[in-house]
Amino acid sequence: MRKTPFVTGEYYHIYNRGVDKRITFSDESDMQRFYDSIEEFNTIEPIGSIYENSFAKKLGSPTSKSEEDVLVKLVAHCANPNHFHLILKQEAEKGIEKFMQKIGTGYTKYFNHKYERSGTLFQGKFKSVHVHSNEYLLHLSVYVNSNDKVHQLGSPTSKLVRSRSSWSEYVDGNEDIPDICEKDIILDQFKDREEYKNFATETLEDILERRSNLKDLEDMFLE
Repeated sequence: MRKTPFVTGEYYHIYNRGVDKRITFSDESDMQRFYDSIEEFNTIEPIGSIYENSFAKKLGSPTSKSEEDVLVKLVAHCANPNHFHLILKQEAEKGIEKFMQKIGTGYTKYFNHKYERSGTLFQGKFKSVHVHSNEYLLHLSVYVNSNDKVHQLGSPTSKLVRSRSSWSEYVDGNEDIPDICEKDIILDQFKDREEYKNFATETLEDILERRSNLKDLEDMFLE
């Protein structure tokens, strides 16, 4: 049994890292495949593999989905070299479990084939924390959106992570990266994107100060 039960309509912080802390996203193509998985597998009806669905699209008959067909809504995301963070809202019964099972299985098969390895890629079952308040949701969005700065990743790693995190959706408005997040729950609480950016900057300063006490940081966002 999971420590955190998943309730439809509630928000959750989902995260996991590579087994033995190994690299799970080595380059831009790995990042792209992970985000393709997030988009393609977020459907109640099975699509087969990403390859099969992309082939169907080329033939003009992609597997379509409406807003009612999704398993989850994605609020924020980031993928670091050896771990990832997602903020998800469950939309269907057992939606998060089904969504994460599809992503974990699909991405591991891709990674193992590409790098000629076998076995598990991620460290056991994904971890989850219930987002129990709006204040927690707001601060958690900063933690996820700015995760490269939380971990003080150096360039070019930081640039790669930031370019594919939801920070670009919330603040930068990078047209090269498609919008995949349901941002209204966060951004509607601010006058504009600049006000959210200022909030994020102040919150990040507090996170970095607390980071000197690792247990405190874990208490804030991982328990």
